[in-house]
Amino acid sequence: MIKKTLLTAVIALGMGIGGTAAYAAGGEQHIEDFDFSFEGPFGKFDQNQLQRGLKVYTEVCAACHGLRHVAFRTLGDEGGPHFPADQVKAYAAEFEIYDAEKDEDLPGKPSDKFPVSNDENAPDLSLMAKARAGFHGPYGLGINQMLKGMGGPEYIASILTGYTGEEKEQAGTTFYENTAFPGGWISMPPPMEDEQVEYDDGHKNDVHHMSADVSAFLMWTAEPKMMARKHLGLLGTLFLGFFTVLLYLTNKKIWAPIKRKDA
Repeated sequence: MIKKTLLTAVIALGMGIGGTAAYAAGGEQHIEDFDFSFEGPFGKFDQNQLQRGLKVYTEVCAACHGLRHVAFRTLGDEGGPHFPADQVKAYAAEFEIYDAEKDEDLPGKPSDKFPVSNDENAPDLSLMAKARAGFHGPYGLGINQMLKGMGGPEYIASILTGYTGEEKEQAGTTFYENTAFPGGWISMPPPMEDEQVEYDDGHKNDVHHMSADVSAFLMWTAEPKMMARKHLGLLGTLFLGFFTVLLYLTNKKIWAPIKRKDA
């Protein structure tokens, strides 16, 4: 029985973002549809929201979860948080990065990447917003995903806001009821509380807004070139549209004499 419980816990770990293995048994999953600025073909990241999300990650999430695929220098990229170079350098220096050549921890540099997760059971969050799907179309058709997107950021935000306050202990581990986590119970304690992070721009800092901000930031870490991709996609669509019209007119001109003779 104990082996079965542990096996189920390991499987559940792959389904959530919690710090330790979670056992999901029963419960209905509810994913809230957050209104993110980057949704849709013409959506784009809100620079201020990304900066707020980075602050939430730094003060709340970084204690356990890493971003090992994200380089500090990308925080200054256009289309992202877009911090000035001096702020990126100062932020990177706040982290201790292991230098293999010197065999010691040194202050981070913009060229370094964020540290890995401090807890071996805490998943890395670099690609989490792309690894999770919050919305599923009927019969696997993906209709909801086409209308709302994959829903990865909504899944993360819903996890952070989905705690009910109920707890239970099982196999020596405390689990917390969460309406967004598959099965309804997660081993990660509620990581946030209202006004836990003080925003520099005076934005609302209740749990709901902080969850949305950090989820938007994690969407950017998972797809930092989203704005460039959308821009190229729009240019490609316009080019193909122009090319289609050109081919249509060329076709009419080539066949016009022959069609007149047939008439």
